[in-house]
Amino acid sequence: MRPEDEEEFQGFVRSRWPRLVRTAYLLTGDAHLAEDVAQNALTKVYRSWHRVRSSDNPDAYVRRVLVSAHQDRFRKRRVREHLTDLPPDVLAAPDDLARADERAMLSEVLLKLPKRQRAVVVLRYWEDLSEAEVAAVLGCSVGTVKSQSAKALAKLRLLVRPELLASLR
Repeated sequence: MRPEDEEEFQGFVRSRWPRLVRTAYLLTGDAHLAEDVAQNALTKVYRSWHRVRSSDNPDAYVRRVLVSAHQDRFRKRRVREHLTDLPPDVLAAPDDLARADERAMLSEVLLKLPKRQRAVVVLRYWEDLSEAEVAAVLGCSVGTVKSQSAKALAKLRLLVRPELLASLR
């Protein structure tokens, strides 16, 4: 890769890293695994950076690769996740404790959704993508996005307090 392309890619990574890791975390439910998935996605993007940067929407391209990287970990080998009730090692500020509890509960509930429904909810409501954009990222029809979204929201309504579900929208 040419030095100017390398610099452009590094700038892209620095500006998108937090959002990519957050999206991966919402898909995986594990902070360390989220970083691994984001790194794997960016490794694939690096190899084809010339195509990515010349695409109409590099962010959409990278999101697609991120979701594929997440799905690939299930194809290669079944990953056993060990979820605990223990809080993370990082302490939250006192004002943020209530929001952290809500986020933790929402993340836990998201993990109860099938992976396709979870991907639709994360991309549609957290990433605020349109149905067409979600369909493009997941490689499915808009109708599939709508049906998966409806099923996921119905399941979430059974599992989540109504005021927390409103924060998804």
